[in-house]
Amino acid sequence: MQIPPSARSGEAAPDPAAPVAESAADIAVSVRGLVKRFGATTAVAGLDLTLRRGSVLALLGPNGAGKTTTIEVCTGFLRADSGEVRVLGFDPAGAPDALRARIGIMPQGGGAYPGVKAGEMLRVVAACAANPLDPAWLIDVLGLSGATRTPYKRLSGGQQQRLALACAVVGRPELVVLDEPTAGMDPQARRVVWELVSALRRDGVAVLLTTHLMEEAEALADEVVIVDHGRVVAAGSPAELTSGGDEQELRFRARTGMDVEALTAALPAGYRAAETVAGRYVVRGRIDPHVLSAITGWCAGQGALADDVQVARRSLEDVFLDLTGRELRS
Repeated sequence: MQIPPSARSGEAAPDPAAPVAESAADIAVSVRGLVKRFGATTAVAGLDLTLRRGSVLALLGPNGAGKTTTIEVCTGFLRADSGEVRVLGFDPAGAPDALRARIGIMPQGGGAYPGVKAGEMLRVVAACAANPLDPAWLIDVLGLSGATRTPYKRLSGGQQQRLALACAVVGRPELVVLDEPTAGMDPQARRVVWELVSALRRDGVAVLLTTHLMEEAEALADEVVIVDHGRVVAAGSPAELTSGGDEQELRFRARTGMDVEALTAALPAGYRAAETVAGRYVVRGRIDPHVLSAITGWCAGQGALADDVQVARRSLEDVFLDLTGRELRS
């Protein structure tokens, strides 16, 4: 996907291969020691993050971890209790119009007048921008051509999400903030959104997104920040977070309820075995032919066949669950 070039004269797209020394001007969002409380509840407790221009940062965390509160502070909808927040060089608290015009926001759950038609809504938002993208192009790219005359309240959930995304990017912002951008979308629409986000990055736009889809974060993000209880518990590129050194995982299916402590004891020191769900097992450590043989041999000794054996590194979802726990959050 290629975003149409700006109509403003004298502008040139940045060369992604050109070496550039990082400076304050290269930082789209800087958050240091952010604290936000609601009465006796501390929603964000000293959070740090940095989003560079032309990159995508995925902010991950369980429900109630502080993701949306952080975004609302960064976009000026909430005021921080303490800490320093800079967005495109400005304090977003009481953000001036000059800053708001440079940011595109897709809030969680979209948001529009129920009776406004999809095409009219996008054209109105585009009319407020100095140099917007062509609304017709965006409507076509996001698969909304057949819904331009449909009132917002009659759009499907996925169509509402795509329209909200179109409204967020139509003004050619320097920073796009996406809160759960693909919630309610089918796989085809999700892929289109991913392509658009990648095109924004190539165009030099900074993208801050939250998502519960680990595959989405791995596919899009240059950096992932995982938060829990309002604090950063891990940060790095998807590759850095999932590398785990030399550790790998061997996954297999077998009879439910086998003694994983006995399996761990049968392996060399440092290996760990667990039954993740009924009948599905994982062994973590450096997997070599001897370890594989020991696992399948142990299963055979239990009268069980190790089936669907797979060896892989940890996924981002594994890292996320290890850091934030596997229990449901209210």
